[in-house]
Amino acid sequence: MSELPKGWVEEHLSDLCEFNPKHPADADRTAHVSFVPMPAVDDKTGTLSAELERRPLSDVWKGYTHFAEGDVIFAKITPCMENGKIAVAEGLANAMACGSTEFHVLRGTGCIEPRYLWRYLRQSAFRRDAEKSMTGAVGQRRVPRAYLEETRLPLPPLAEQKRIVAKLDALSARSARARKELERIDALVARYKQAVLSKAFSGELTKDWRLHSQGSEWKQLRLAELITDGPSNGWSPKPANTPTNLKSLKLSATTSGELRIQEDTIKYLQPAEINARYWLRRNDILIQRANSLEYLGTSAVYTGPEMEFIYPDLMMRIRVDGTKASTQFLWRFLNSQQAKQYFQSHATGTAGNMPKINGSVVKGLEVPAPSLPEQREIVRRIESAFDKIDRLAEEAKRALALVGRLDEAVLAKAFRGELVPQDPNDEPASVLLERIRAERAAAPKPKRGRRTAAQAG
Repeated sequence: MSELPKGWVEEHLSDLCEFNPKHPADADRTAHVSFVPMPAVDDKTGTLSAELERRPLSDVWKGYTHFAEGDVIFAKITPCMENGKIAVAEGLANAMACGSTEFHVLRGTGCIEPRYLWRYLRQSAFRRDAEKSMTGAVGQRRVPRAYLEETRLPLPPLAEQKRIVAKLDALSARSARARKELERIDALVARYKQAVLSKAFSGELTKDWRLHSQGSEWKQLRLAELITDGPSNGWSPKPANTPTNLKSLKLSATTSGELRIQEDTIKYLQPAEINARYWLRRNDILIQRANSLEYLGTSAVYTGPEMEFIYPDLMMRIRVDGTKASTQFLWRFLNSQQAKQYFQSHATGTAGNMPKINGSVVKGLEVPAPSLPEQREIVRRIESAFDKIDRLAEEAKRALALVGRLDEAVLAKAFRGELVPQDPNDEPASVLLERIRAERAAAPKPKRGRRTAAQAG
């Protein structure tokens, strides 16, 4: 570690904390205390659930880890530790809790602020190093207590610790707000794209184009009038256990509204005679005829190799009449909110079953049908708008990654003594440590005798 600021010391955690302390033997066993299982610790924020279960102390005295208000709990088992399940125990019922045996508990001896310790332990760099110390079988690996005890921590004066914690809390609140806004990007992208589609299929998107062209009459046609083949359900023969030359798309290949052909979206099939109508051709449109309501009717254009894939029975295939409609135009309309609402309102299926639509429903969908030149212009403008939205989304995702790195950089700065100014009037950490050690050495040792019957309640 680099040279420490004046008034700081570097100490082992074993000299700063008591590990895994028990509740006092004379604690009231009838009192209700907080119960903290591992899921009660949020790995994103490192905080306890606001609604912890309460149980009588007598029910959780044995078989659980004890901790109290202000203790720091550290998940020792994989993957909870790596994910950040480390928290300050705050807001406990009767200032006491019992919880998972997979926690190490660290209780400061008076020279370290709990939130300062918590911030140090939750650093990504610290958790990566702690992961290297884990012992045990795969899936049951744990950070040994000795690793934490031997960890050397940079310790500022107590007053400076409080200033550091206050500054970190303020900066974290700002980055949390930024992160919350940036994490909404996927929902915003979907909303903005649907707004573009709504304008496109109402005619508003190309209103200016029509003023400078020969004019374009808009009609409302049933989808059946715009296709040459289909809707045709797919086929799902028996899958093979190993790769074969016969492949089918999975439903997940089109769930995003665009075709995704990769290892997890294809299924290998056992050898079988395949009817020619199941082989996919370029520019076929695949429609999900069965899925949750959110995805029902979701469509994608097949752009893969011809005669290489078939499609499953949860999809339908249509082929567009190119003299009446653009494949790209119809595909975009099928994924619009207007079409999705139509499919959802015509879905069949009882509660608990997957909603479905049939060929008649698909053929009955009313489609806005401007001239082919205007359809092509609409598609061009949709793609241009989507490209801009996607670029903004990528910038937002990069910014989100930077927020995480900024948080880590701020923590590193804090533990180097560079985040807040030092105050020469602060009592040095070494002086406080010596005084606490002397007080602890002079204090009478607690008796550890068996409880009386009255104490046992």
